[in-house]
Amino acid sequence: MSGEADIKYECVRCGAVTTASELAQLPELKCICGYRVFRKVRPPVVKQLKAV
Repeated sequence: MSGEADIKYECVRCGAVTTASELAQLPELKCICGYRVFRKVRPPVVKQLKAV
């Protein structure tokens, strides 16, 4: 599942970045600091749309 490896998650407490495949290998969904709340990291590219 190479599509899951591209998704990155960031811990809300400490800011550690992990991938979906790394989180899937762990028995519990936890960060290294012990916190369980993650947010998805947005891509650095900003989409630009034309105004109508």
